[in-house]
Amino acid sequence: MKPELRRVGSSQSPVVVIDDFSGEAERAASFADALAPFPPIGPDSYYPGVRRIIDHPDGDANGYVESLCERAAQFIAGAFDVDGFDLLEASFSIVTAQPSELRSAQRAPHFDSTDQKYYALLHYLRVPVGTGTAFYKQLSTGIERVTDDNIGRFVTTAEKEAALLPASSGYIHGSNDFFEQIGAVEAVPDRLVIYQGSLLHSGIIPPGMNFSTDPREGRLTANIFVRGH
Repeated sequence: MKPELRRVGSSQSPVVVIDDFSGEAERAASFADALAPFPPIGPDSYYPGVRRIIDHPDGDANGYVESLCERAAQFIAGAFDVDGFDLLEASFSIVTAQPSELRSAQRAPHFDSTDQKYYALLHYLRVPVGTGTAFYKQLSTGIERVTDDNIGRFVTTAEKEAALLPASSGYIHGSNDFFEQIGAVEAVPDRLVIYQGSLLHSGIIPPGMNFSTDPREGRLTANIFVRGH
């Protein structure tokens, strides 16, 4: 494993990047193959694709999640100063929405939780070149991390600005009139990225990417969420 601690934005928020994390990314991907096809996500989700929740009855896939969390524990503790964490949810996910199919909220960065001890563990499994994850600041408010105190201001501003985005804008790439990109991580197979779910972020999705729902062809990741204590 090759760990690196990065910091993004004026908040200097930690982002952990670990290359060659498991040494068996393709084996993990094979567990996703066995669970395909993935069900579509409900209309209230920000995720532009399909997702298969991983739970205890899923055998090898669940074992992979538990092993990943055990290996990642030292990095979570070191970067975020927590004694431990609880696993909240894990899934295999594939980005499948064409840029022209995105809802307005999906064309802008989002956050996962206002809880500052809610962490996302993103394991890149089968990922096209040129993809990744980017982090953002809302320009008009300066917000980089959404909290209980600023969520109202963020949401009100984001809704107003989303209405001004052209329908053809597709996935956000770099900075635009409303958001400044403050950091980015390239998607590399077997790279693990750990960050606070309150950080504004978005997938880096190039227009010509394969949007297949098949985990053997599409952009396959494992998405794991934990809460520190």
